[in-house]
Amino acid sequence: MLVLTSGFSIPLNKSISTESNNRGVTTTSSEVNKDDLYKKIEAYNEEFKIEPIDAKVDRVWKAIPGYNGLHVNMKASYKKMKISGKFDKNKIIYKEIPPNVHLEDLALEPIYRGNPQKPMVAFLINVAWGNEYILGILKVLNNHQTKATFFFDGSWVKKNPDLAKMIKDAGHEIGNHAYSHPNLQKRSEAETMEELKKTNDVIRGTLGITPKWFAPPSGSFNQVTIQVANRLDMKTILWTVDTVDWRKPATSEMVRRVISKVENGSMVLMHPTKPTAEGMETMIMDIKAKGYKLGTVSDLMSEKRIN
Repeated sequence: MLVLTSGFSIPLNKSISTESNNRGVTTTSSEVNKDDLYKKIEAYNEEFKIEPIDAKVDRVWKAIPGYNGLHVNMKASYKKMKISGKFDKNKIIYKEIPPNVHLEDLALEPIYRGNPQKPMVAFLINVAWGNEYILGILKVLNNHQTKATFFFDGSWVKKNPDLAKMIKDAGHEIGNHAYSHPNLQKRSEAETMEELKKTNDVIRGTLGITPKWFAPPSGSFNQVTIQVANRLDMKTILWTVDTVDWRKPATSEMVRRVISKVENGSMVLMHPTKPTAEGMETMIMDIKAKGYKLGTVSDLMSEKRIN
């Protein structure tokens, strides 16, 4: 039985030919080859491994999630190559290595973006009005197999339960956007709690889910807002890139500006408006053409790698 430095052992065939090493100890040629194979895999790992990135609070971007590293799975890779006894990088098996610091470990801060090493972009669609454009937006998202995170105003859900269910049933993520589109910077702790809790209650009652992400209306918030959201088990989400679609910009101009700004980890803010409905398909295609995947806020905040 040969015990490797990794701590696992390899059974030997008794009939294999042997040779003596320079210390006079008899060793099989198979042992030498396998030991050499393991060392080659080990060396490959040292050269190409990617270390995990801890979540952190950035001076500008505030809370930023961590990102898994990537190491060679030594045992699995060795097992896959041991039949031939030859090193083959195409047979390398990897494993993701989690960071030591996670988003949940950070002080309470808003989140404006995903990890800058993760090649993914998320669409944030705040819904308090604009019903006439929602079906068109859903159709484009479905055609391109793209999921977004829709942040619902609670009073809108109350008035439009069927439309809310349609969005949820299409597989999109649902977030909290307060109840009456308030300026939360000017609301007390109790008022803020009422706005957020009332929205969660109506979403839960209508859709059977409880949001874990909260987007403050108009991006207006303070530390109390973040604390209240946290007490309701929600993290506060802002954005990296703003379509400013509510100003009714020319669709082509809006799309061009958004595409020029997206990068790893970007969150793009939009609403169900005419420019967004008209520009959604081009935005999706151009973002994917730049090499980014599109996902929900939960996908983007996940430490799981995009490989």
